Amino acid sequence: MNPLTLALLLSLAAGLSMAVGALIAVKERIARDWLRQEVRHTVIAFGGGALLAAVALVLVPEGAKHHTPLSATLLFMGGGIVFMLIDRALAAKGGAMSQLLAMLLDFVPEAIALGAALAVGVGQAYLLAFLIGLQNLPEGFNAYREIRDSEGLAPAKIILAFTGLAILGPISAWLGFAVLVDMPIILGGIMLFASGGILYLVFQDIAPQVPLTRAWAPSQGAVAGFALGLVGHLLVG
Repeated sequence: MNPLTLALLLSLAAGLSMAVGALIAVKERIARDWLRQEVRHTVIAFGGGALLAAVALVLVPEGAKHHTPLSATLLFMGGGIVFMLIDRALAAKGGAMSQLLAMLLDFVPEAIALGAALAVGVGQAYLLAFLIGLQNLPEGFNAYREIRDSEGLAPAKIILAFTGLAILGPISAWLGFAVLVDMPIILGGIMLFASGGILYLVFQDIAPQVPLTRAWAPSQGAVAGFALGLVGHLLVG
């Protein structure tokens, strides 16, 4: 298969897992309230752990390769500041879109990296796409619940919107494949900037939703989410 076609298809499949995660949230049927709360908080923590893994093991190390310590730090901090401003603007309007923002901040640069990797013939493309999709599942689950609970939108509209967002995968992969593969400074800058935004959103909006009194599964969910990223990093690396 043509490498560009492969990049587009793999990134689309990874993006569609956001909608799959939302579908799982729609079909969630847990009778006991305490168990439903524990499952919800554990999935939120798992998504947060996966996001932290993406930052620590993929986005920052790969982005920093092409920058000086000063430029890397400024880009990382700039991402945190910009997304703080965005988050505050959303909060002022009464929205709760932090999980969706974090999901897209993770997905888009990783899809760009997937496209760039295929452009230079990296052989682990299938594994990388699988891991991106696996990260998107709990993030789609959490983002669906956050949007439904705060915005009151119908489930079909949210799932349709998530399906539409999957097109960002092929667009990002094409950008990485055709444009940014020969611009490592810009590609690395995108990764570092996104990392700062993800880290801000994880600790500002996602992590505070995790704690439950006398419940340990959510904390282990965060560990498991980071472990997923670690496994992917070791296998791809």
